[in-house]
Amino acid sequence: MNASALDDPRSDRPAAAPGWRHFEHRADIGVEGIGRSPGEAFAQAALALTAIVCDPGEVRPLRALDVRCEEPDLELLLVDWLNAVIYRMAAERMLFSQFDVRIADGRLQARVRGEAVDRQRHRPAVEVKGATYTALSVTRDAAGLWSARCVVDV
Repeated sequence: MNASALDDPRSDRPAAAPGWRHFEHRADIGVEGIGRSPGEAFAQAALALTAIVCDPGEVRPLRALDVRCEEPDLELLLVDWLNAVIYRMAAERMLFSQFDVRIADGRLQARVRGEAVDRQRHRPAVEVKGATYTALSVTRDAAGLWSARCVVDV
């Protein structure tokens, strides 16, 4: 958990700065990214996704890949984005630790950075199968912070 970026990691209050957290869900795991823009919140949600698999601090940003998605609204775009990251993790056999995300007019363009999975160093805990529509929301609070959240199937 990225507790340094959250006011109180045990509360449901919004974060004061960009960050991410997991939230409980019956058999799966919820991810939430918080940021000053939708792109920053989506980047933090992807970091929370990596944190399900391993410690993101152990993933070196050695290789960059581009990811593009397009959807008519932010909620659908979040699911598409997380599923694109999950696909690239599996297809490239990589883990990612840096996400530069830009969103405009229903289009997401991102550069993700990471490295090949090293089972000894990364010690992957689980495989994430996909982002779902469960608990899906992309919202902006009164302070102007964005939250992007959903449940992922593990």
